[in-house]
Amino acid sequence: MAQPFVKKDDDHDDELEYSPFMGIEKGAVLQEARVFNDAQVDPRRCSQVITKLLYLLNQGESFTKVEATEVFFSVTKLFQSKDTGLRRMVYLIIKELSPSSDEVIIVTSSLMKDMNSKIDMYRANAIRVLCRIIDGTLLTQIERYLKQAIVDKNPVVSSAALVSGLHLLRTNPEIVKRWSNEVQEGVQSRSALVQFHALALLHQIRQNDRLAVSKLVGSLTRGSVRSPLAQCLLIRYTSQVIRDMANHGQSGERPFYEFLESCLRHKAEMVILEAARAITELDCVTSRELTPAITVLQLFLSSPKPVLRFAAVRTLNKVSMTHPMAVTNCNIDMESLISDQNRSIATLAITTLLKTGNESSVERLMKQITNFMSDIADEFKIVVVDAIRSLCVKFPLKYRSLMTFLSNILREEGGFEYKRAIVDSIVTIIRDIPDAKESGLLHLCEFIEDCEFTYLSTQILHFLGIEGPKTSDPSKYIRYIYNRVHLENATVRAAAVSTLAKFGFMVDSLKPRITILLKRCIYDSDDEVRDRATLFLSVLGGDGTVDTDKDSTEFLFGSLEVPLTNMETSLKNYDPSEEAFDINSVPKEVKSQPLAEKKAQGKKPTGLGAPPAAPASGFEGYERLLSSIPEFAAFGKLFKSSSPVELTEAETEYAVNVVKHIFDNHVVFQYNCTNTIPEQLLERVNVIVDASEAEEFSEVTSKALNSLPYDSPGQAFVAFEKPAGVPAVGKFSNTLTFVVKEVDPSTGEAEDDGVEDEYQLEDLEVVSADYMLKVSVSNFRNAWESMNEDDEHVDEYGLGQRESLVEAIKAVIELLGMQPCEGTETVPSNARSHTCLLSGVYIGNVKVLVRAQFGMDSSREIAMKLAVRAEDVSVAAAIHEIVANG
Repeated sequence: MAQPFVKKDDDHDDELEYSPFMGIEKGAVLQEARVFNDAQVDPRRCSQVITKLLYLLNQGESFTKVEATEVFFSVTKLFQSKDTGLRRMVYLIIKELSPSSDEVIIVTSSLMKDMNSKIDMYRANAIRVLCRIIDGTLLTQIERYLKQAIVDKNPVVSSAALVSGLHLLRTNPEIVKRWSNEVQEGVQSRSALVQFHALALLHQIRQNDRLAVSKLVGSLTRGSVRSPLAQCLLIRYTSQVIRDMANHGQSGERPFYEFLESCLRHKAEMVILEAARAITELDCVTSRELTPAITVLQLFLSSPKPVLRFAAVRTLNKVSMTHPMAVTNCNIDMESLISDQNRSIATLAITTLLKTGNESSVERLMKQITNFMSDIADEFKIVVVDAIRSLCVKFPLKYRSLMTFLSNILREEGGFEYKRAIVDSIVTIIRDIPDAKESGLLHLCEFIEDCEFTYLSTQILHFLGIEGPKTSDPSKYIRYIYNRVHLENATVRAAAVSTLAKFGFMVDSLKPRITILLKRCIYDSDDEVRDRATLFLSVLGGDGTVDTDKDSTEFLFGSLEVPLTNMETSLKNYDPSEEAFDINSVPKEVKSQPLAEKKAQGKKPTGLGAPPAAPASGFEGYERLLSSIPEFAAFGKLFKSSSPVELTEAETEYAVNVVKHIFDNHVVFQYNCTNTIPEQLLERVNVIVDASEAEEFSEVTSKALNSLPYDSPGQAFVAFEKPAGVPAVGKFSNTLTFVVKEVDPSTGEAEDDGVEDEYQLEDLEVVSADYMLKVSVSNFRNAWESMNEDDEHVDEYGLGQRESLVEAIKAVIELLGMQPCEGTETVPSNARSHTCLLSGVYIGNVKVLVRAQFGMDSSREIAMKLAVRAEDVSVAAAIHEIVANG
């Protein structure tokens, strides 16, 4: 057997650790594997070779079909050895090799013999291996043995069968569901592990039946579960049942809460922690319900076990985000954890205290944190800095001590992410607390004197250019900015030139001095710096080439109306020609890649076995696809494509989602269809759309899908005409029609004759938000002030009773389909009022900005004051009409 990691030489200065697998090669190990064929099997030698093979497999080494087959057949000969250790290694390598169906039969008889052996270790492992490598046909033959194993007296055998059932449930659910009686018996087992695995399997079998899960939880909460692990599972299932009941409108007293509260008195610490965590995560949990859980967690804060202290303080940290007042009783205990040897515990304790502390305790906390910061890593420091930023917004009168603390740690050593977090915090404080502006800008100016990060220097200079000219004495910042022109690299010098120009444009008294400084910059060694200096001198000189009042303001302070990533992609795709690049051709919608797509990248098979390419996605992909279809080529420029909307439930026979493509005069529905039945081929696939509830739409054309093989996505299209530039809305009923042809599994050939069939899909709605592009602005205030104040439309609305401001703000954002700006979609905990800033581009390429002010009274009634500015007055009125009708 391989030895663990050991020191190579105790006298070696560096005491380097080495691996016993260092330098092994696949070819050499395959040569060694011939030892399996020896007439006299050497168990120790064979175990070492299997260990090397397992190492190679787990390091991602790929074996060819021939190599894997040779190793597999050689390993099967080791069943003749009676050595227990070697037999366990044989089980492992067979599981890892995962032999093909025609090879499995070779080893099945040996494994079935072991499954009925008198040696329990053989039985348990044989069950695990068999269930890993067999298919559904062979599973029916050994089903009887597996049922017997579930109720076996030996807990190791019983657990092996139950765990195998959990794996088999994914591939052969119908067979495993027939084991419910045996699994139910396992739930009553005296063995803690068997009860744990049995409960997990029973829940998996019933998970799609909400009523069955509720009955299961109801029967087990009466006290029949003895295993702490099983009790933790039961607590999780109970929490899920409580959430499901709340989601389905069941009101009144919360069911099963008494069970969760009783678990707080359990003798096992893991159960107590699980119950406390479950209670704190309940939806709309009240202070009365939280109190017993907080009390138990407070006791764990003084536990001698670090894992209990960590679990308790982490849970309290999460609670403090939504119910800070409920955690204040634990503050004294948490203050003692600031000096905890475990830095993770100390960091969580500090961030929790920063969220729950009152205004009078801020200075004391700052003194404690000052000593603490030098002992922790940057990743923990960033968490503390973020908490301090939130605290400053919460207690604006304490900005001086908090700003001083941030400026002090800004001068200390630290990495880029840490310094960026501090700079972002100072910028947030300056924006939210007007009194902090002057001192905050000076702290930033002092920082860029010694800043080693180009990105941070340019960002601070940009921020200085926006906020500096608005201070009482703008001239004091000029020295810091001009120093950058002499002492920094070209990127920072160029940013400094732009900042100087902004001061010269905004402050008339500084204009002559700024002009002199800019003239010195035209002799810079870098062409970007020289070009900027020349351009800004032209703007400031007022030589008649520029309208200083409007164009200069837009040029110096305006924001790019398209996302930079979209601009980069469009420039890369631009083919140089006589026609100049048009910035209006750049998509304005903020693109976000779904999490599932990100996870799937890099894992798709290639070569002949790879599935056909998925339909084009993303704005450019949709635009290319639609322009390539003659029926839609005349519709003009695509304005927006929505995210896919699912029209079928998960795990149904046919998976269909739809993408809504919005044009000025038309709407095109792209139905992405997937056939999930291997034995069927679908032909002449079309979607019949009923637009009787969408009166302003009239169908103009449709494009059917000729053939839809198994697991090969395809698209069908239906196009509607609508009034030009009008945000028409309506509901559409959808029916999938097709011809079904049976496919012979052995040959893959489809039958000649088919049967016409149809499949009812979910309804689809076109809503007002479909006519709005999410487009962010880098500086909302400048963009807001650049629009005509006389065209602003303001009105007030009552939004009725809501659970929280967060719910109301989310509803308004979804209704309008606009992009939240500057993080204003995040609402501070327990806030009674909030302002949300939104931006977007309305159909017709009309830029729209919205400032929504929300307030909530004691009865949870929410009022909203909505101010809208748009480049077209009628669009501002249309936004108000959408809200009034929403």
